[in-house]
Amino acid sequence: MPAESVKEREYKEKIRQENESMAVFKIIDGIKDILEEDRHQKQPLFLSLNEQLLMKIVKDAVSEKRKQYLIGVTGESASGKTTFVNYISKAIRKKLFNESYTTLCCDDYYKDTSEELKKAGSYEELYKTGFSFDTPNAINLELMRAHLISLKNGCGVNAPEYDFVTCESIPNRAYKNPTKAILAEGLYVLGEQLVDLFDIKVYVFTPFENIKERWFMRAASRGKTGAAAEHQFNDVNSTAQVYIRPTMKNADIIVNGLTSAEYIEEIATRIVNLVNDVMNFYK
Repeated sequence: MPAESVKEREYKEKIRQENESMAVFKIIDGIKDILEEDRHQKQPLFLSLNEQLLMKIVKDAVSEKRKQYLIGVTGESASGKTTFVNYISKAIRKKLFNESYTTLCCDDYYKDTSEELKKAGSYEELYKTGFSFDTPNAINLELMRAHLISLKNGCGVNAPEYDFVTCESIPNRAYKNPTKAILAEGLYVLGEQLVDLFDIKVYVFTPFENIKERWFMRAASRGKTGAAAEHQFNDVNSTAQVYIRPTMKNADIIVNGLTSAEYIEEIATRIVNLVNDVMNFYK
């Protein structure tokens, strides 16, 4: 077979670049249509979005300049972070399968305080000692950062698991793959210890009264009721003012924590299908 000529290589490169440009245009145009429809919903998903970042992400993804994306999702306790990540993940699974993404949760990196709880005898007594679950010091952010860096460098990690009833941290509980998309969610994901790692930063905004209602329901399921629950929620609210609400300024995307799980999945599925279909067409 004769060697490919310079003109043939130049022609193929020209076609490749034209296909990339068309793919970027189709994806951006399609996402803009989805965002416009979303704006007219009673509870839209997107409250704010950096369109310049969107353009860059799409261009990099189409040209395959970036092989991996770290996505950080934060918001106050009970704002809907986990629901958002779970239903985004569900949409990805339907089209691209589990191998395309990995999730890390800040909650799994809580430091073990099971002995402190046993010694105190109850959550209420533990709080009286001045202990707080709602500051960055309660979470092993150094380990989480190390794990995120390892994943970003293509190395798998063994994440811990935390028991919210016993306050026990179980090390090396879940293996995490270094996939194309890595979603990290939690209270301090966009705080100073981790924020520099993320390519895409998301803040889930939910009004205070909705957060309070959700928080007490979840606290009861974890064995926290009465004075212990009241004490911790007061701590949650005061520490959020210091450590979480200010990180909204770091976000590229602000989403609505009142949006239903079904609608999150619907929007995510449309975007995933759009990107997948356009990329396959212009291969």
